[in-house]
Amino acid sequence: MEYVLFGLIAYVLGSIPSALIVGKLGFQIDIREHGSGNLGATNTFRVLGKKAGIIVTLSDILKGTIAVLIPLFFDAEINRLIIGIFAVIGHTYPLFAKFKGGKAVATSAGIILGINPLLFIIMVTTFLITLYISKYVSLSSMITGVVTILVSIFFKDIGLIIVISILTIFVFYRHRENLKRIKNGTEPKIKWM
Repeated sequence: MEYVLFGLIAYVLGSIPSALIVGKLGFQIDIREHGSGNLGATNTFRVLGKKAGIIVTLSDILKGTIAVLIPLFFDAEINRLIIGIFAVIGHTYPLFAKFKGGKAVATSAGIILGINPLLFIIMVTTFLITLYISKYVSLSSMITGVVTILVSIFFKDIGLIIVISILTIFVFYRHRENLKRIKNGTEPKIKWM
């Protein structure tokens, strides 16, 4: 029963469409009608600029972090990583945005922040270095996922390894079109780094 309750809370949290809210409140536009149409941080950076992109990134990270921290306040004896997955599902298929959301990267990172802050720091560092070199957000996200799986092995937490592997596979799945564009040389590169 606790898994159902906290899973639903996490899903609703994940469903809060940060990019849509920032776009409508701050710029009076529906970000789904611009750029890639995606409700994620990358499209926010491209369409609304750096400040809006940072706000959305932090908001999406916090959705994952809060989702895995809430059970602690109720002394719930459950695997918080599993609860975090529901936040990612909410972010990707949001109840409040016709089930069309982001690509799960920032919210997945938020889960790790709430479970293992050191691993989160390694993730962010890997992402930024890869992004600086490649200029591809999508490629950096996927490489970061793979590196995170490898690093998680050193923590000897089988649950952590399994969940990070699931999240990384899901991130690859969500970026399948990006992979095609990278291969074809049509994937847009960032210009702000």
